[in-house]
Parts: sequence; C-alpha cells; structure tokens
Amino acid sequence: MEPVSTAQPLDVQPTPLALLLLGRGADPKSERGVECPGDLPSPSDPGLVARARAAKERLGDRVFVLGHHYQRDEVIEFADVTGDSFKLARDAAARPEAEYIVFCGVHFMAESADILTTPAQQVVLPDLAAGCSMADMATAEQVAECWDVLTDAGVADVTVPVSYMNSSADIKAFTGRHGGTICTSSNAERALRWAFRESEKVLFLPDQHLGRNTAVRELGMTLEDCVVYNPHKPNGGLTVEQLRDARMILWRGHCSVHGRFSLDSVREVRERIPGVNVLVHPECKHEVVSAADQVGSTEYIIKALEAAPPGSKWAVGTELNLVRRLADRFAAESEGGKEIVFLDRTVCFCSTMNRIDLPHLVWALESLLQGTVVNRIQVEAETEKFAKLALERMLALP
Repeated sequence: MEPVSTAQPLDVQPTPLALLLLGRGADPKSERGVECPGDLPSPSDPGLVARARAAKERLGDRVFVLGHHYQRDEVIEFADVTGDSFKLARDAAARPEAEYIVFCGVHFMAESADILTTPAQQVVLPDLAAGCSMADMATAEQVAECWDVLTDAGVADVTVPVSYMNSSADIKAFTGRHGGTICTSSNAERALRWAFRESEKVLFLPDQHLGRNTAVRELGMTLEDCVVYNPHKPNGGLTVEQLRDARMILWRGHCSVHGRFSLDSVREVRERIPGVNVLVHPECKHEVVSAADQVGSTEYIIKALEAAPPGSKWAVGTELNLVRRLADRFAAESEGGKEIVFLDRTVCFCSTMNRIDLPHLVWALESLLQGTVVNRIQVEAETEKFAKLALERMLALP
C-alpha cells in the first residue's frame, strides 16, 4: 500500500512584482507599467520612418515630441527638442499651445511634464514599460516608513528631504510635503547647500551615489558623514546613533547603467588608450568618480566634449546611446576629430529607456491622429500639488 500524503496542495501565487516583470500587469503606484493596448507596427516595417514623418506633419503644432539624450537615434530623429529630464519637462511647459506632449523618455519624466504643463495638455508615453530602475527603488510606502524611523530617532525635525529628479511623482510629493526640494545632477550642489542652510541633515532620495559624490566632492564632507538607509532592513539597517551622527542619510538606490562602471574600467581604458580623458556622470560610484578626470551631468558631458581640443581622446561613463551619438558627431569634425569611446568594454544600454522605439512612437502618433490618446500620464491632483511645490523650490534655488 502506498503511503498517503497529508500535504496540502501549495497555493503559490505570483507576486505583483513578478507579474509586472513578466509583462502581465500594471501598477499605477510604480514606475513599472507594462500594459500597452493596441497593435504596434512591425519593427521590420520599411515604411516606419515615412509613417512617423507623415503623422507628425499632419499633427503639426498640436503635438510636441520630446527626446531624452539616452533615446535611440531612430526616435531622436523625430524629437522637436532633446535634453535631460528636467530641461525637457520645462520645454514642454513652455509650449502651452501643444495639445499633446509625446515624451520619449521614461515614466517619471512624463510625470514631471504632466505636473508642469497646463491641465488642457495631455502627456503621452509611447511605451508604459519605459520605467526607471532607480526610481523604482524608492516607493511611497518605503519612504513614509523611513520618515517614521527618523521620527522615532528624534532627527526628522532636523532633516530636509532632497530628491533627485529621477524619482516618482509620489516621492516628489513626499519631498514637497516635508519642506524639501528636487535636484538634478546639474544643480545637486546648490540644492544641498540650500538644504543645509534650512536644517542639520539631508535625506537624499533615491540615488546614493549622486548624494555621496556631491556631499564629499562639492561640500567638503567625509564619507563618514554619510550613512546608507536600506529600506529592506529593519530601521534601514542603521542604529539611532548612526542616524543622529550622520549629516547625509542616503537612500540605498542607484542607476543600473552608471552603477556598472568600475575602477577596473577606468584603469583598463587608461592602459588601452594612452592620454585618454575619463569623463563620467555623478551617478557613478564614488571610487569611479574619484578616479575620473572630469565629472558632470549629461549636459556637462556634452559641453565638455564640444569644448575639447581637436584630436583629444575621451572615455565616457554614461548611457551608450548618447556616447555613440557623440562619438559619431565628434569623429566627423573637419579639423582633427575627437576619439570618444564607452568607458566599459561591456555594452550597456538603459534597458527601460530603450523600450521607446519607432514602432511605439508611430503607434502613439497615429493614434492621436485618429483621436485616441494612448498611454496618457496623469498625476493625481493632491500628488501633483505637493510635487509641484518641491519642483518650484528647485526653480527658486539661489
């Protein structure tokens, strides 16, 4: 006689996160969202460029297409303006006559555009799965719990939140509610100097590397002045004493692209290309930034290469689409082109930014022509109110 099993059948359900990653769901409270209804044109359609051009021409001034620097060339070709995330949001706000803002970037950027544009304008993200892994690393619930930890430690009253632009509207709203400001990689130093005039400590969300690099390199702090709050550990993995002693409380978040660059990458490229200048983004790790020749935002990187002498050699640590575009542009200069290479030997695109492609752009534009607004990004009114307050504090920074 066979033994009788008393085990009950396992009721194993996929987690919401697993469903999102598998493309079987959407979460309006998360950067991730993968449901994209409608039939996309085939990526092999030879007429895609012509279709995109025709749809954009027919829409005319009714549509304004924004292209982030990290987008594919095929998408950048149809952008009315290009830039970093905040520049593009401001450009959108400066075009109130455009009914539709098609944001070729990622979710948090489209949210910022919706916050800064008029209620009559509609912001479209061609693919809802174009999120941001860094922004995903800080949820509203996690940050609220962190604030409770700071309150219990007796330091919330002397802490100002400073949130990177690369954050969700919920995190920007939390920042606004608690008297904080938003920053970009270009003005992080100004934002932190303002915050330390306001209070004793800063909670920096969600990129630990930008916060640490700015505090140490620009404000003269030490690494010991910084602690890392890990939302997946009780009390962030920190003691009350650590929270009370710290000046910078850094959220445990990072950019999946910039975080790949290592000290070995810098050493290897210097050996391979004698005389090379290493230029990196401040989202890179502290040891990489310390070993580089120049450090700066996306706009800084572009301007540094524009000003570089003919014949100079550069290894650039930022997203690959932009590096390739800059390499092609400056290699073609008539008087002694500049040699520009990707800092790491491992090719690495921003996978979520790269989801915006020509089929999605064509689908979005043609849908607008047919009177259908697809993938509209709308920030809830209360969230918008406080997120806008935090953004306006940034705009008012001295």
